[in-house]
Order: sequence, then structure tokens, then C-alpha cells
Amino acid sequence: MRQPKWRQEGEEPDYRFTLANERTFLAWIRTALALLAGGVLMHQFASTLGPRPVIVVLAVAFGVIAAGLTIVAYTRWRGNEVAIRTGRPLPSSWVLPALSIALLIVTVVIAVLLAFP
Repeated sequence: MRQPKWRQEGEEPDYRFTLANERTFLAWIRTALALLAGGVLMHQFASTLGPRPVIVVLAVAFGVIAAGLTIVAYTRWRGNEVAIRTGRPLPSSWVLPALSIALLIVTVVIAVLLAFP
């Protein structure tokens, strides 16, 4: 299989750094799967939580966040891999604050639904 152009840049890194980068990628994927599972469970079993349209919107929000994280996981992995191969600093990311804010909003909505049934 032909390797992408960016994999031919720089020099081959120590395999430990590549494997650590891969573990980070897999952690992002696990987080996305957990969010997707949470959205599915909410949609299927949370009919007593609040109004059905709100539950559907929350479940879809979890799914959209999960889909976004899968894309971000790959782009972060690739960016880190290029930085490791070329000896540059690892790129910064806006993802952690954005994910935290999105999950905070979803949590507040769920808390309000639980407090005021």
C-alpha cells in the first residue's frame, strides 16, 4: 500500500513516540464511542427524563459530537505524527475547550430536565 506524502517527510521516529501517539488517538475514539453509546441509550431509555423532542435533540447532539471527535482524532494524530517526524513542537488544539463546553451545555440541559420534570 502506498504511504501518504506526509509519512515520507522527516525521519522515522522512535517507535515509542508513534505508539504513544496511537494510544492517544484510540483514547479519542473511545471517548467518541462512549458519547455515541450515551446518545443511543438516552434516545432509547430516557423517555421519562423529559419532553421527547428535547431527548431526541440531546441524543443527536451526542451523536454529532461523537462524529466530530472521530474526525478530530485522526487530524490530531496525523498532525502529531508529522510534528514528531519533523522535530517540530506538537500542534496546539481548540478541541479540549470546545468539547468541555459542549458537554457542559448538554449536562446543564439534562440537570434542568431532572430538576424540573
